[in-house]
Amino acid sequence: MGTDYSNIAQQYKKSKELPIRLHVEAYTYFNMLGDLGRKSVLDLACGEGFYTRQFKRKGAFRVVGVDISETMIELATQQETKEPLSIEYIVGDVLELGEIGSFDLVVASYLLNYAQTQEQLLKMCQSIFVNLKPGGRFVTINNNSEQPPASYLTSEKYGFIKSIDEPLQEGTPIRYTIFTDEETFSFDNYYLSTATYEWAFRSVGFNKLRWQKLMVSPEGVREFGQAFWQDCLDYQPMIGIECLK
Repeated sequence: MGTDYSNIAQQYKKSKELPIRLHVEAYTYFNMLGDLGRKSVLDLACGEGFYTRQFKRKGAFRVVGVDISETMIELATQQETKEPLSIEYIVGDVLELGEIGSFDLVVASYLLNYAQTQEQLLKMCQSIFVNLKPGGRFVTINNNSEQPPASYLTSEKYGFIKSIDEPLQEGTPIRYTIFTDEETFSFDNYYLSTATYEWAFRSVGFNKLRWQKLMVSPEGVREFGQAFWQDCLDYQPMIGIECLK
């Protein structure tokens, strides 16, 4: 499924240092998550553990990270060896994960946007749902399907752009190109409509859905100025989603 991160794992890890990831993505994400104290957290598509470690540091008592890429899990495990936080890492495909526990929170950053079809999205949502306790929450940061393609290049100043080779319809690849100090690399997400997302969430049993627009941290505004972030706020390249079981 989706991108083979074994070839770009280190570059992708480096891209987490972009200001937009800290001042917009992480700020919005943790605002949605709220207090993690004494929570159990399953982090799907955890990558090299960038957020996984933060969840533990912010008070979660049990954290499990799952990623399809062995290379990403190797990087996460190396970090765990260097700085033990009692995090468990598993190589696994969310499409085939099944029930591995009962968690207060299932979280993901940029997981659902790798679903290429309605059926794949439904399978991902089923894996998410079965690993949540009753009353548990799923919280994710995802590609924003509603962003107008005409605005895809406005994010270049934030270190990335999107591009498409055909009009948006279910399953259209959306190419992300990321610029870091060292090099440029690309990978594909896939377009599925907001209606398809809502269908999948409700089909597996989620009863409350909330879409969260991006927010900029006060530190980000102080450092870069409000005008710098305005395109991000106007065109919303990413979106937060919260679902309640």
